Amino acid sequence: MRTFTVGPEDEGQRADKYLALTEPEWSRAFIQKLLEEERVLLRGKAVRKSGRVSAGDVLEVDVPPARETAVVPQDIPLDVRYEDDWLLVVNKPRGMVVHPAAGNPDGTLVNALLYHCGDSLSGINGEIRPGIVHRIDKDTSGLLIVAKTDAAHRALASQIEAHTFRREYRAVLHGHFRDTAGTVDAPIGRSEKDRKKMCVTQKNARHAVTHYKILEDFGAFSYAALRLETGRTHQIRVHMAHIGHPVAGDPVYGPKNGVTELHGQCLHAGLIGFRHPQDGRYIEIVSELPPYFEAFLRKLRNQYGRDTHAEG
Repeated sequence: MRTFTVGPEDEGQRADKYLALTEPEWSRAFIQKLLEEERVLLRGKAVRKSGRVSAGDVLEVDVPPARETAVVPQDIPLDVRYEDDWLLVVNKPRGMVVHPAAGNPDGTLVNALLYHCGDSLSGINGEIRPGIVHRIDKDTSGLLIVAKTDAAHRALASQIEAHTFRREYRAVLHGHFRDTAGTVDAPIGRSEKDRKKMCVTQKNARHAVTHYKILEDFGAFSYAALRLETGRTHQIRVHMAHIGHPVAGDPVYGPKNGVTELHGQCLHAGLIGFRHPQDGRYIEIVSELPPYFEAFLRKLRNQYGRDTHAEG
C-alpha cells in the first residue's frame, strides 16, 4: 500500500492528474486502471476518476502485484559505474532510449538491463523488472540509478521526493549570463499548445527548482554546472529556455537555427549522490564528460577564447 499526502499546490486537482504528477513513473493507463479497480482510497472510499483532491487528503493506493514484462532482454553493452545486490548505477550514452515505446521497441536501456540483471530488478507500472527509478532523456548522456529490489526502489524514490537525492549536470547553454550563479524557481507542466512538450506554467504544474553556476563564459555560449532540487520532465531544458539560455543543440526547446552538429542537446548527467537503501551510507558517483561534449567545448575555446570561473 502506498500513501500520498496532497499538498496545497495540488488543491482541486483531479485525482488521476495528481497521481500522474506525483508518481511520474506510473503510466496514465496504469493510473486509470488503479482508479477503475477501486485501488485508490480516500478515507476508506474509492476515488472516482474525475474526483478532486484537497490539501491534506491522504490517498491510499493498493498497487497490484507486478506482472511479467513482455520486454525482451538484449545483450547490449552497459557502462556500469556501481553495482551491488540492491542497485546499480549506469552511465547511459546519448542516443539510447530508457524505456521501450512506440518507435523504439527494443535497443533500449531496459532491454539491456533485463539481460544484465535477469530477474533482479524492481517492479514499476505494475510490471516486473524494469527497475528504473528516474529517467534521463534519449539525447542526454550520463548517470542513471536502477533498483534491483522493490525495497530499494521505494527508498530511492523517497529520497528523490524529499529532495535529498543529489543530481548534478553539465551543459553548454546559449548566450552570456550577467550573473555567474543563480536559481530558476518556476513551476513546470504540460504545454497546452504541444502535448509532447513541457513549459513553465501555473496550470496543472508542479514546483520545480534548478540551480546553475557558470564555469566558462564564451560570450555566445556558456558552460554551466546545474543542480536539480526537483526532478520534473525536461526540467533543465525547460528552465534554461525559460530564462533565455536554452541548452545548445536542443531540437525541442532551443532556437530553430540551433547547433545542428550536436545532433541533440549538449547535456550530461555527471553526478548522483544518495543514501544506500540497505545501510544509509552516502554514495556519490561521478561521470566524466563524454567525447561529444569535450569536442564541442574545445571548439568553443578555440573559436571564442576562454573566460573561466572558479568551480566548486
